[in-house]
Amino acid sequence: MIRITTAGLAVLLMCGLDRADAQFVGSQYTSTAPKDCRQIGKPSELDGSTTRVCKGKDGLVVLIAEDDLREIVSVGRNRKAAAEEPAAKVWFAPFNSSETTVEWRTAAAKPFAMIQRWHIADGTDPDKQGRPNTKAMLIVTRLPPGPVCHVAYVDAIANPNSNELARKAADDFARSFVCGKDEVKIVGASGRAVELATKR
Repeated sequence: MIRITTAGLAVLLMCGLDRADAQFVGSQYTSTAPKDCRQIGKPSELDGSTTRVCKGKDGLVVLIAEDDLREIVSVGRNRKAAAEEPAAKVWFAPFNSSETTVEWRTAAAKPFAMIQRWHIADGTDPDKQGRPNTKAMLIVTRLPPGPVCHVAYVDAIANPNSNELARKAADDFARSFVCGKDEVKIVGASGRAVELATKR
């Protein structure tokens, strides 16, 4: 007969809980396509700037504002809160846009990070019409509680496993990342998209 002491039982229970917690980490998805969001006001006749608010997970909303062919994406409990987050102040110098699928990394059904694919215009690589080709990267963003800000960039062309890298970065760094203090991490091999996005 195998005897398990009280201390041994506690260790086994803790290990079991750790494994259970790990199993609860996963992904859910929402859309930021204009048809799935609420348009705020009318597009500007001067520069075509637009703002829309999209439903996220667990009571969060996604704010997307476009101005001069550049976007910001932020998250909050409402539009006003999202607009005041650090993520709402990040503008990339080249023209850019985000894709309309948001991946939410969740633990026990609570979102702690989001992952979104972006396209950064490369002015040194024109297409046949003379327009800049775009380079893709994934952005990992931390979520409330606490500030919302970019945590990691993953170049999608330089890293064939970019989705896996972005998920790992979200799981490893987002919850402990300190906005305004910690530097955004370049995860995996750096490529042209990350170079363009971080160029100042």
